[in-house]
Amino acid sequence: MVKIFELKNIISIKDFEREDVDYILDEAAKLEDIAKSREISEELKGKILGLMFFEPSTRTRMSFETAIKRLGGEGIGFENSGSSSVSKGESIADTAKMFEGYCDALVIRHELEGVSKFISDIVDVPVINAGDGAGQHPTQTLLDLYTIRKEIGEIDNLKIALIGDLKYGRTVHSLSNALGLYKNVTIYLVSPPKLKMPQEVLHDINKTNVTWIEVDSIEKIIDDVDVLYVTRIQKERFGDINDYLKIKGAYIINKKMLEGKDLIVMHPLPRIDEISTDVDDTKYNKYFTQAANAVPVRMAILKTLIKNNPK
Repeated sequence: MVKIFELKNIISIKDFEREDVDYILDEAAKLEDIAKSREISEELKGKILGLMFFEPSTRTRMSFETAIKRLGGEGIGFENSGSSSVSKGESIADTAKMFEGYCDALVIRHELEGVSKFISDIVDVPVINAGDGAGQHPTQTLLDLYTIRKEIGEIDNLKIALIGDLKYGRTVHSLSNALGLYKNVTIYLVSPPKLKMPQEVLHDINKTNVTWIEVDSIEKIIDDVDVLYVTRIQKERFGDINDYLKIKGAYIINKKMLEGKDLIVMHPLPRIDEISTDVDDTKYNKYFTQAANAVPVRMAILKTLIKNNPK
């Protein structure tokens, strides 16, 4: 018997069972033609998605907006807190309750961890966490898994290197948690000493069958891995600019180091200088495909949550 997706909100990837992930990935595959405008859908015609972005975003916001429009619905909202009544002193709770009256589901991005969970507790429509501080980014993880499965064929039995800012990078925190749902996965954690994976994330990984190994250079693992998952060093997460400048550029992927390797290169974007542009026209580059995959995956999420939870 096929399990029906039962989650009302998508707050953390920790709330998912493997069957939940597989359900969304399978739905996304069915929506590929609509996502690429080869087919037209009115599945969510008349539905409105509330986009509450208190923190700047390009890909996440635009892909959610594209996803709801590809399904025949519409998106409304704001791109930063300065363009909402929060800038006038309105509470986040009041803003959320106001959006609830207008919308069939809410997408929240905020600089503070826990805001999406807080909002999900006070509104009756589905809430999707589109990134909260250095916490979770579950829909990014779902599109990452979709990309890996589509490009390699499976997620079980893979060796994946997570590279760069593992301390503040919410994408690698969520992905690490999700990989714990799969069999025989090895994760290599490649970062500067000051940006190591947080202990609480390692504690979660230790509860699973995933093997993790900390290393300090890409060269040590590049011959062994199936996926290089690269992240930028996030300037905005540093209190002291000098600490950022010491680490900036510590891990850079270029075409020469990839030659002859059997792997793919992924990145949640935006890229600064951690992947050289000479990788863009190689077979290893999957980061732009990864960004495009956001649309069918987020379509699958919206379709499932809105249809399962009518107002």
